[in-house]
Formats: sequence, C-alpha cells, structure tokens
Amino acid sequence: MSAVLQWSLRRAERDPDPAEVALHTELLAGVEGVVVEVGCGRGRLFVRYPATVTRLLAVEPDPAMRAAAGLAAAESPVPAVVVSAEAAELPLAAGSVDAVVFSEVLCSVPDQAAALAEARRVLRPGGELRVFEHVAALSTAGRVGQRVADRVIWSRLLGGCETSRDTTGAVEAAGFGWRRLRRCWSASSLAFSPAGPHILGTAVASAENSS
Repeated sequence: MSAVLQWSLRRAERDPDPAEVALHTELLAGVEGVVVEVGCGRGRLFVRYPATVTRLLAVEPDPAMRAAAGLAAAESPVPAVVVSAEAAELPLAAGSVDAVVFSEVLCSVPDQAAALAEARRVLRPGGELRVFEHVAALSTAGRVGQRVADRVIWSRLLGGCETSRDTTGAVEAAGFGWRRLRRCWSASSLAFSPAGPHILGTAVASAENSS
C-alpha cells in the first residue's frame, strides 16, 4: 500500500467529507441479510451499514489495511468479520450472500471481469450488487486527462487505481442489470479531481443471463 494512499485514507477517517458520507449512506441504504464487502480497506464503511445486515464479511488482501479494518469491525454496529482474500477468489459458497458491495475497488482490481464474475457467483438469485466507483469522465477532454494522470502518476501513487475505467460497461458485461444508477462527483480536493466522476447504483443478475 502506497504512502499516498495511506495518507488519503487516514485523512478521510480523521476529517470525513459530509458529501462522501452521504454517498456512502446512500450506497448502503436498505441493504440486508448476509453482505460481503470486497476490498474493505480500513473499514470506513462499517459504521454506515444498517441494522438490517445480519452478517458482514469484509474482504481485504492488504495486511496493513486489514489490521485497521479488524479494529473497525470490533466497533461495527453489525456483526462483522474481516478476512484475507482477493476479489476474484472469495471464500464463499455459490449463492450464499444477499449483497456484494464494491466501493472504490473496481478501479484498482487487476481483472474487473473476474471480480464481477465472482460477485455474481456468490450472490443468491435476486441478490444485489451495490456499486460506488470511479468511472471515466463523460467529456473527451476529461477522459484524456484521466488517461494521462493514470499513466504518469496516479496508478503508481494510489495502489493501482485507474480513474478512466468503463466500470458501468463492465458491470453490464458481467450479466448484471441496473435497478438504479446515477452519476455523481466525489473528490476531496482539486488534486483528486481525476477520480471525481463516479457511479452509484444497485444491480442484479439479468434473468436472461442467469445460469
């Protein structure tokens, strides 16, 4: 984990951005049952989960972040366990969870398709995919700026994050259909503006693609 990413996450914990808190709250509103959060980081979302969640399995491959998330899990308002695993290989049986949550994770996983296929595998029929992710800007100039930032410095400083991915398309290509989807902006400062464009939504496996 890069020093810049560590600093950014700790800063967000010490001084939460009210706009980001509102987005996280919207992401998790109404989620229920058994939930897996993929790439939980330091566990910043734990306090936002509603009481309707009966069990939270938080997956985090980075040891330093996982240790911090373990401490956050002890203070979580819902039963939470933090485990070491990768997005493309979740330690869960097929069809065993009610919801899978990705929050600013699909921007940095090595293989989006593999991560989304694994999410679909562990979801029960009708289960929900909750997504809050960096995405490519709508404007050509914005996308060019993102690609330059990714290539020159962004990915190296922020744990492999790529701001210009077409995550909306990746979710659809994985066989999910959107129940709700909106674009929003979330950047803590001008320096983080390449990662400002986001999507926030809920998707379910499309019936015509279900196995």
